[in-house]
Amino acid sequence: MSATAATPADVARARSEIPLGLPAPLLALWNVRDGLLTGTGVAVYSAGCIGERNTTHEVGQYAPGFILIGDDSGGRGFLLRADDPDSAVFSSDLGDLDPADFDVESTDFASWIESL
Repeated sequence: MSATAATPADVARARSEIPLGLPAPLLALWNVRDGLLTGTGVAVYSAGCIGERNTTHEVGQYAPGFILIGDDSGGRGFLLRADDPDSAVFSSDLGDLDPADFDVESTDFASWIESL
């Protein structure tokens, strides 16, 4: 996680690896800093690793329409709806990515980031 903005090359790669598209609030964060890791272990993925994380956890198969954007360093993931720029932030055990079991962490990405 970097305190500098994501590189255009990393953002382009993330766009190519996430076929659903990237939510505008996440792109806005990457324009300021490339990911985030809080003192409590909450991570927002960098542009360089988001594609790999979504592939590893098979998000496209188990939670179609969602993008895994981070985790709590303890097995719980944070997700956004890919097609909704105003998506709530959801959380789920990374071993159970059934959207029916998702919890709402925040009504929107910006509020969630501020709460971290």
